[in-house]
Amino acid sequence: MLLTVSGPPGSGKSTTAAALAEAFDLEHISGGDIFRELAAERDMTAVEFNKLAEEDDQIDRDLDRRLRTIALERNDVLLESRLAGWLAGDAADLRFWLDAPVAVRAKRIADREGKAIDVARDETVTREESEKLRYDEYYDIDITDLSIYDIALNTARWGETEVPEIITAAVESYDAADDEGKYPVEGVRYDF
Repeated sequence: MLLTVSGPPGSGKSTTAAALAEAFDLEHISGGDIFRELAAERDMTAVEFNKLAEEDDQIDRDLDRRLRTIALERNDVLLESRLAGWLAGDAADLRFWLDAPVAVRAKRIADREGKAIDVARDETVTREESEKLRYDEYYDIDITDLSIYDIALNTARWGETEVPEIITAAVESYDAADDEGKYPVEGVRYDF
């Protein structure tokens, strides 16, 4: 089984993905973790690394190529990244988008990273704008187009226990043998 969990920073992707990976005995691959590791290797914050990625498209392309390869070649994986649903395309059994209002996400990030909420909000908005431009420029992906996802969920409405429970119920009710709803992601340039 290949599941994808996508969404903006602070939406609960990592928490939910970890719970789902454990519930279904899937390997959890996090694009965010890989991105932060690459930033740390260069002694940069994620925001600084995002700025560098605006100037050097190879950063995104290398990361996205790695994630797409994993999606196409491996089994029993949960792929978590902003573009995971797009990168997995037709290979994904189910694709989930998590979101919450920016104020909620900024508070979560501030609590997690020990910073002021206004700083977390400014960094988050800057990061999202940067990524949106790059995804559109590199791959012709409109990250706000949620039509490819099987479920889009506002995580501000439920807690970190309930969100994985909701998605777990969806996965458990999924019948891969009766999956005529799968479709390739149209119009995406996979030139990583």
